[in-house]
Amino acid sequence: MPPWGAALALALALALLLAALALLGLLAQRLRRAVGASAAPGALGQDHREEADGGGAADRFSDGREPLPGGCRLICKPSALARCLLSALRRSTALEPLPRSWLSGPHLQTLCHFVLPVGPGPELAREYLQLADDGLVALDWVVGPCPRGRRVTNAGGLPAVLLVIPNAWGRLTRNVLGLCLLALERGYCPVIFHRRGHHGCPLVSPRLQPFGDPSDLKEAVTYIRFRHPAAPLFAVSEGSGSALLLSYLGECGSSSYVTGAACISPVLRCREWFEAGLPWPYERGFLLHQKIALSRYASALQDTVDTHKLFRSRSLREFEETLFCHTKSFPISWDTYWDHNDPLRDVDEAAVPVLCICSADDPVCGPPDHFLPTELFHSNPYFFLLLSHHGGHCGFLRQEPLPAWSHEVILEYFRALTEFFRTEERMKGLSRHRASFLGGRRRWGTLQKREVSPSSHLEEIFSWKRSYTSWFPSFLTLRLAAFFPGAWRQLGPEKTKVPRG
Repeated sequence: MPPWGAALALALALALLLAALALLGLLAQRLRRAVGASAAPGALGQDHREEADGGGAADRFSDGREPLPGGCRLICKPSALARCLLSALRRSTALEPLPRSWLSGPHLQTLCHFVLPVGPGPELAREYLQLADDGLVALDWVVGPCPRGRRVTNAGGLPAVLLVIPNAWGRLTRNVLGLCLLALERGYCPVIFHRRGHHGCPLVSPRLQPFGDPSDLKEAVTYIRFRHPAAPLFAVSEGSGSALLLSYLGECGSSSYVTGAACISPVLRCREWFEAGLPWPYERGFLLHQKIALSRYASALQDTVDTHKLFRSRSLREFEETLFCHTKSFPISWDTYWDHNDPLRDVDEAAVPVLCICSADDPVCGPPDHFLPTELFHSNPYFFLLLSHHGGHCGFLRQEPLPAWSHEVILEYFRALTEFFRTEERMKGLSRHRASFLGGRRRWGTLQKREVSPSSHLEEIFSWKRSYTSWFPSFLTLRLAAFFPGAWRQLGPEKTKVPRG
């Protein structure tokens, strides 16, 4: 038997067990719907009546919970951007309720997402990005199939870049590839970020990326920004990968290059999530996937971690703690680890709109009152929560061949953000033009009497030119050299970065 035989057999057994549990859950849900079917139309009708003749938009907005089609709710703090997003979601056809299908169960939604084979996906062009510490991350640019009649998402004619961050386990799922294909069809330029040692990315140094450490992502975003300096940059994360995106947005704050972000089934209370544990089929499945992925690097990691204890871990917490806390060179406590990796540690510094799409029947994260910090969405104007009754974990599937409705909502959300920011810039430009025009009329007589020294005027121009010609290129060169030493010159989209040495 090959060395992977036992692991493969165990994975197949877990998949069959999860499928059996999902079928039992589906039968139970069918029985519950048969008992309570008479109450459903009345509830839906009541929601529509409240929306039609409610006490005004301001009264409903004060609660922070906005009803939407399909039984979804938008939880947010009242603002102009929230009203714009609410209007866009109410017009969205993706949220319209559809007839119940065999995919409506939460376990089936989740299993179809994680267990089923990916199938024919998009054409990818991989780049390996060498980091400041000589580590490697991978960027998979989606280059095909090129759809006919591709729509451009930016008014300037440049396609917006969509950065996709998979889950923390490194598995490239069906929904991630489906989102990339849909985004490519809508005129985006999708690129998938892979961490060190994930999805075929070589682990050239014995250092893996902790759960919420955004340092590698920062360098990747800077590189993407250098390749597409004039294009808007949007970001989407999936499941546990949302910790990386939220940590990046919190640490960078207003200096982030990202225009807007979205998280599909994010894990927000990460420490509690690890400590409480998942339902055992999911816990064992995710744990097995991580062990298989890291087993190829066992010899490289044995100098830094106790690999014997690592591969005998019985829970996700034990695996994470052994890999990042109980290291041989620099051991730290579990509390210290989460002080540096909690995705919400700098959430107050985030200055980018973030839409979180979650489901109330998520079997991986648990009930909303346990894993969703609703006070964050009520108090922070940059965070929006779209909560649905059904969807599982990262599922939100519909009948084939329709894509997941979460994908449609995310792209419509990005479009609404683009239109909102464009309108804001137009209004600011008109205000500045009006202020300068009125101010110019008032100061016209004074300016006519004012004498300007020609020498001082030339000195100002000279000093500005000197600053422009000497500071900016050196600053750009230093930044690129710091982030991409010896590698940043190869920037062609068709080239693949080859590691040095």
